[in-house]
Amino acid sequence: MGKIFPTEKVKLIAGLISNDEILFDKVKPILERRLRNPVDFESGIINFNYTDYYNEEMGSDLKRRFFSFKKLVGLENLAKIKLLTNDIEKKFSLCGKRIINIDPGYIDMAKLVLFSTKDYSHRVYTGKGIFAEVALHYKDKRFNSWPWTYPDYKSDEYAKIFGAIRDMYKNTKGV
Repeated sequence: MGKIFPTEKVKLIAGLISNDEILFDKVKPILERRLRNPVDFESGIINFNYTDYYNEEMGSDLKRRFFSFKKLVGLENLAKIKLLTNDIEKKFSLCGKRIINIDPGYIDMAKLVLFSTKDYSHRVYTGKGIFAEVALHYKDKRFNSWPWTYPDYKSDEYAKIFGAIRDMYKNTKGV
């Protein structure tokens, strides 16, 4: 029988997509308030031109920005964070269409995990209609992709951002 150990706390992240950069600044304090966790890292604005998946709903010329949050969080009930971000997206919707997409997840020393409402072969159900996937794994001093990793998450630009957030996490943990 395996011994059960407490889980390590993780570094919460959120990736936002919109064609209105002002929304990033409007959503940031809402996330901080609802998560009770201040942002400690904010990426620059990144052109989101890896897919046209969101164009019909959100328009073209989409941009991306990543946040990470200062306080480490436990793994229990992380599905609730995706429900919270869905609620924020809904509040900003116009005529039933999102104008901002918020993808929450977390980083630990070994991986980057994203949450989704959609099931697939590589996703695991976490409860409350939410699935989790390991989008990237850390090996050879960098984040690396899997066959199912979204194209933008495979980019060197994102790997640098997630590496910087992982370093912050590592320093917080004193590793």
